[in-house]
Amino acid sequence: MRRLLIALTALTLPATALAQTRELSTTGVPLDRVVAIVNEGIVLQSQLDSQTRLIAGRLREQGTQLPSNDVIRQQVLERLVLQEVQIQRAQRLGVKVSDEMLNEALRDVARRNGIPFEQMPLALEAQGIDYAGYREEMRREITLSLLRQRDVFPRIYVSPRELEQALERQAGQADQNAEFDVSHILLTLPESATADQIERVERLARDIRARAAGGEDFGQLALAYSNAQSALERGKLGWRRLGQLPQFIADLVVKMQPGDVSEPVRTPTGFHLVRLDEARGGGGGPMLVEQIHARHILMRPNEVQDDATTRQRLAAIRGRILAGEDFEALASVTSEDPGSATRGGDLGWTSPGTFDPQFEEVLSGLGEGEISEPFRTQFGWHIVQMLGKRTHDQSDEVRRQRVLTALRESKVDEETELWLRRLRDDAYVEYRSR
Repeated sequence: MRRLLIALTALTLPATALAQTRELSTTGVPLDRVVAIVNEGIVLQSQLDSQTRLIAGRLREQGTQLPSNDVIRQQVLERLVLQEVQIQRAQRLGVKVSDEMLNEALRDVARRNGIPFEQMPLALEAQGIDYAGYREEMRREITLSLLRQRDVFPRIYVSPRELEQALERQAGQADQNAEFDVSHILLTLPESATADQIERVERLARDIRARAAGGEDFGQLALAYSNAQSALERGKLGWRRLGQLPQFIADLVVKMQPGDVSEPVRTPTGFHLVRLDEARGGGGGPMLVEQIHARHILMRPNEVQDDATTRQRLAAIRGRILAGEDFEALASVTSEDPGSATRGGDLGWTSPGTFDPQFEEVLSGLGEGEISEPFRTQFGWHIVQMLGKRTHDQSDEVRRQRVLTALRESKVDEETELWLRRLRDDAYVEYRSR
């Protein structure tokens, strides 16, 4: 059961998974208190206590030497403040998570933990976790994810020039599948930082770098100083391919050896320190696939023409082609597929998985030049002709798509940090001391 708790809470790390009772004792002494006012919302002591226990316990299980309790509580408190700011924005924008979406996420958690969905409440109860509270915290985490998709992802743009430059850089690298395990510390700067603020933060970054290079644990320093979302994970970004890292980190790690700590690097979010924990090469060869070249004629049933009539029309057209009429000419005037009709029904060279499964199944049974009998898919009725087969190395196409995806992913971290900083700077936050 211990393994289940770890797996379940991993998805909702920043949330208050344990149920909290907020009531008055018989003497009238409050059992909860406000530790921060965030705009029109609050963060409660019980939330802070719960999250601090949860994260400290996880760090102990990982064998991490914990910093002082005050350091962890401050990091947790700032994370809870940021969550509250985001939740308030989601509410203003009407971002909501339906029960159906929530249940699907919970089913996925149950599947990954190898338990039936119906037994999840009992499994959580056995570990002291209130199921209703867990559901609401899961809803909260999904809400934050949807908000970031709405606010952050549309800002991420990869220009054609960026893509070409990334492809050129990769062409000069020996191993395209190399992966890097990276840790990171971010010291943020206000958006309109003064020269004194910049100098003070840079001086702190250099001091932290000297301490790390001198043997202090980088993860401990991240816990104590980092303003990044990865701080409570000891700064760990995890294993990533080169193209999945922010470009400034990628440029650093290719020149580093495991254990190296970079000099401070300035970006729009602040000063960064990067540690290369480990590196590994993936290797790789050509990506060969069996491609097919085909053409087809599509007809769709409608109010006037039912399934049987449509099939008969296609069977008649097939007979005319077999009798010598031109497939291309007939496809141009009869096919209802706007994408291929103008090309005489030509679908070009395609890889497996391109078409409807039923369509591909029919194609796989045809010899070169052979024309199928009429058959039905979700799109309508077809006849298809196999024009040829070939073995194709699609490494370049796959590589191009992977680089594009990686470039977008590499921008997510930095853009998210910028977005969070703007939200935090615009929020009214008042901390309440004891």
